Amino acid sequence: MAGQDWARISAMKKESVEMVVAPQPTSLGVGLKEWAIICTALEQGQQAVLLRKGGIYDAAGEFELEHREFLLLPTYLHQKAESVKPSWRSRMSILSSEPEQILVKSWARVRHIFRVPHRAALEALDELYLWDKPLLDMRFGYRPNSPLYLLLLETFLLATPTTIVHHPAYAGCKSWVPLHAEMDIRGSVPVMQPAKIQQLSERIQKAFAA
Repeated sequence: MAGQDWARISAMKKESVEMVVAPQPTSLGVGLKEWAIICTALEQGQQAVLLRKGGIYDAAGEFELEHREFLLLPTYLHQKAESVKPSWRSRMSILSSEPEQILVKSWARVRHIFRVPHRAALEALDELYLWDKPLLDMRFGYRPNSPLYLLLLETFLLATPTTIVHHPAYAGCKSWVPLHAEMDIRGSVPVMQPAKIQQLSERIQKAFAA
């Protein structure tokens, strides 16, 4: 590797954080609300990344996330067909309100947090996500002076999908939802092998360092 390329990748490491892999928990009591179509893509291994501006902060010079392990709670109310690529639009359910029950099929662990350097760098990773231009417009347009982060996830399928009641406390414009009861996640299996996640990490680092 040329010295200049190595310098760029080294600099990128300052803009990303790799999460230390802890033992798999036996239960979780917090969920992340995410579009149902994105949850499906994560669960099928068609996507392994999320975009976030909220819920991340800089503590002592390092990027932190409020929760590194969480259940994936599918939401429907704000899904927009034009925000995902055409091949996924027919699979999206558009509802006028959230269902009274939430079917939880998976949980995720954040493996890396990358600070997106600019839009062109994110668009260079187009094959890694199903979002289309309107969604990227929204993400970059919201609080434009705040950094945008790309989260690389390790997603696990629950041994037994579990239905929970959509409690009023779960509603509203919030990302994190403390559940009323812990959910047993023993026996869950990873969607992707660690080697694949590592390949994705290197692909993102290369794109963001270019």
